[in-house]
Amino acid sequence: MARRRLWQLGAAFLGNGNLAGFLDGRIYQGSSKALCLPGLNCYSCPGALGACPLGALQSALSGTVLRIPFYVLGWLLLMGVLLGRMICGWLCPFGLIQELLFRLPGPKLRKGQWSARLSQLKYLWGILLILILPLLLFIFTGLGEPLFCKYVCPAGTLEASVPLLSMNASLAAAAGWLTVWKFALLGIFLLAMVFIYRPFCRFLCPLGAWYGLFNRSAVLGITVDAHRCTHCGRCSQFCGMDVKLAGDRECISCGECREICPVQAIHFRQSKNQSNQILEAKHS
Repeated sequence: MARRRLWQLGAAFLGNGNLAGFLDGRIYQGSSKALCLPGLNCYSCPGALGACPLGALQSALSGTVLRIPFYVLGWLLLMGVLLGRMICGWLCPFGLIQELLFRLPGPKLRKGQWSARLSQLKYLWGILLILILPLLLFIFTGLGEPLFCKYVCPAGTLEASVPLLSMNASLAAAAGWLTVWKFALLGIFLLAMVFIYRPFCRFLCPLGAWYGLFNRSAVLGITVDAHRCTHCGRCSQFCGMDVKLAGDRECISCGECREICPVQAIHFRQSKNQSNQILEAKHS
C-alpha cells in the first residue's frame, strides 16, 4: 500500500507540477501540453503539464471540423497494452482523491449485485458520451461538443473549475447554470466517495472502461496463476472493486489481494516472470 501511495502521489505531482498556476490562476501553455498524461487529469487544471487523453479525444470530435486523433488513439492503445487498469490504481490523480476520501470516517456501503451491475454502466456511458452522441451532434448540427468534459466530468470540475473560479473574479461572475450543475454533480460524487469505494472509477469512468479491456493481456499488472488458483473467491470478496477474479477488467492492479490468497496464485506479471526465470535457472 505504501509503495503504491507513493506512486500515486508522485504521478499527481509530476502531472500537475505547474505550481505557479495555482497562485496566479492561469493554465499552463507550454509545449508539454501537447502530450497526454496516462490518467484522468484535466487539461484546464492550473497545475497540469499535460493533457487528459479523454479531453484530447473529445476535443478532436468537437467543433465544425472532425479530426481523426491518431496520436490520442495511439497513446490510449499504448497505455492499454502496457499497463491496462494499473493506471487507475497507480497513476490516476482522481483515483487517489477517491481513495483518500473513502478513508474518512463514516459508514461504508458494501459491494454486491447492485454495484456489479452499475460497474457495467461505464462501458455504455463511454460509448455514448465520448463517441456516438458527439458524432450524432456533428452530423445533425454541424457542430460537435465535448459532452463528457462539458457536462459530466467531476475530475475537471474539481481540478480546474474550483481553483480557476476561486482565483478569477471575472470567471466566477460569468458562471451560469452549467457551472451550478457541474458543482452539484461534483458534490454528489465527493459525498459518495466517503461511503463507496471509488464510485466514479467503478461506475462511470470511460477511461477506466477502455483500459480494463486490456487488463488480461497488458504487459504489467495483476495476473492469476491458473494452475494454482482454486477459485475460492477470496480475492473477489476482499477487493473494493467489482472484480470476479483478480486481474479481470474491473481490477486496478493495486496488488493488495496477493496477501490474502491462500495458495499464492496472485502475482504482478513482472514478478511472476522473474520467479519463473529463477525456478528455470535452478532446474537447469
